[in-house]
Amino acid sequence: MSILERLKHYIENKQLFAKENKVLLAVSGGKDSMLMAKLFHDLEQSCIIAHCNFQLRGQESDKDEELVRQYASELGFHVFVKRFETETFATINKVSIQMAARELRYDWFEELRSNQHCDVIAIAQHANDHLETMLLNLTRSTGIQGLTGIQPRRGNLIRPLLFLNSEEIAKQVAKLNVPYRDDQSNFSTKYARNKIRLEIIPKFKEIQADFESILEQNIQHFNESHQFIKKQVDAIRKSLFLEDEGTVKINVDSIKPYIGDHYLLFELFKPYQFQRNVLEDLSSVIDNPMGQVFESDTHKLLLDRSYLILQEKGKNEFTEITIDNINTVVNLGSKSFSMNEEKNAELNSDKFSAKVDFDKLVFPLVLRPWKIGDSFKPLGMEGSKKISDFFIQHKLNRFEKDAVPILVNANDEVIWIVGMRLDNRYKVTENTKKVLTLVYK
Repeated sequence: MSILERLKHYIENKQLFAKENKVLLAVSGGKDSMLMAKLFHDLEQSCIIAHCNFQLRGQESDKDEELVRQYASELGFHVFVKRFETETFATINKVSIQMAARELRYDWFEELRSNQHCDVIAIAQHANDHLETMLLNLTRSTGIQGLTGIQPRRGNLIRPLLFLNSEEIAKQVAKLNVPYRDDQSNFSTKYARNKIRLEIIPKFKEIQADFESILEQNIQHFNESHQFIKKQVDAIRKSLFLEDEGTVKINVDSIKPYIGDHYLLFELFKPYQFQRNVLEDLSSVIDNPMGQVFESDTHKLLLDRSYLILQEKGKNEFTEITIDNINTVVNLGSKSFSMNEEKNAELNSDKFSAKVDFDKLVFPLVLRPWKIGDSFKPLGMEGSKKISDFFIQHKLNRFEKDAVPILVNANDEVIWIVGMRLDNRYKVTENTKKVLTLVYK
């Protein structure tokens, strides 16, 4: 089977893209990516080429750029080049040069992919990169998923050369007369990946000559194990994690049988990016729910009475908003707040609207979350009531409390617990001359 037939088979087998798709080829000027460009040309695939000049090696970086431009022209591909101030970016963001280059290139690739209407971004990593990644992940806390190496496709990123090793790539480059340039930094052992490739793998091969093929088999076993575990965890998560109006609710009694298994607990909450230590804290207080909130980078988890409640950060959260006049419309996520002047003073049963005596309002009004100590005079009652007690009476959890807007007059009196209860002082009476309808929808 020819190299082109093998590539076609790999693309189809891994479902990397369709013939009618447009592909962005990330080409550095090295053997791997230059061969990828040649093969995609021979496939007659619709492509563009993207090249990053990180300006880290002076004239050498410029020569890489020049070669990529020339070869793209020969192949008939449109080429896009981006020059980065990589060292400056690394200094400002306090990251390594490697991490800076990675972040810069992938952000640009995605931006370019979108602007040029490409379907996928092709990265020229090969089988040896696959093995090196697995060994590198052994030095990190990645779990079994890290031992599965590089995946052929993840989101918009594809790696169509994973079926080739470095020796095969070198032979094909020579056979097809593909021009390339070696990046001398690839031969420096100051980088961890290079150290693995140049020093550690050769030592393993002294023990086992077929080390690379055996490692590939082990990676396949790790992949199969990971998929099996994922399938079991997904089934448990599906039975426990119940969608409820944009949040996820988990019955505390239902999850208790799993709470002591920290590995399983971590896997269950993995899509929500919770760290192990946070989940261990959760398991230690699961029998004493007191409204505790646990956080990940993306989500909040509330331990409330009989349920764990998951909510994305920022959802239903809002800051204090000033309302200067009745023509103001306030957007609150999926809902909005507005005011309409009208003559009809008849009350309605719609809890998402309220009619108030306009002459009692003092602008600017404020729409804000509730605060500890807030109180109001509920419609139909003589005395005052703390809003916190009102929320408890209505059995609102902490997330629900934080999502309820409070409309406040310029004299600091609460006008309306929006969508729930009007303050008695602002109701429409027989003496009302001007009616204002408040609408929350």
